[in-house]
Amino acid sequence: MADDLPQLGDDEETALHELELGIEGLRKAHGYLVHFHHATGRAMNHLQIAESNLREAGHDEFADHIRDEILPCGVLGDDRWTYDMLETFEEEFFHDVLAFEQAIREDIAAGERHVKERRQQRRWRERAKD
Repeated sequence: MADDLPQLGDDEETALHELELGIEGLRKAHGYLVHFHHATGRAMNHLQIAESNLREAGHDEFADHIRDEILPCGVLGDDRWTYDMLETFEEEFFHDVLAFEQAIREDIAAGERHVKERRQQRRWRERAKD
């Protein structure tokens, strides 16, 4: 609740706010990765259809190239597929950042989120009463 905000210095408040903005940015990046994963999967499905069409049209060498060189490859250059990248982001990097941010928030702000915004909300409400 806005009345129970922890007492923080300006630097602490700013640091927590920047951490929150960083987390929000990473959540947005996660969405982009999910979109990239899905878009890549749809594109690969189209390539698989093209392989079939090329084979039916008598272009086995082109169909074989799609089957053998494109479809089984990872798009990240080291034989990793997009789901590998997504899982690594979620389970390693993002998980660790979230845990770090939560620990800092617990230590500095009694676990409270959006301290800067809550303080702004309180100031605006007080100003409206005056």
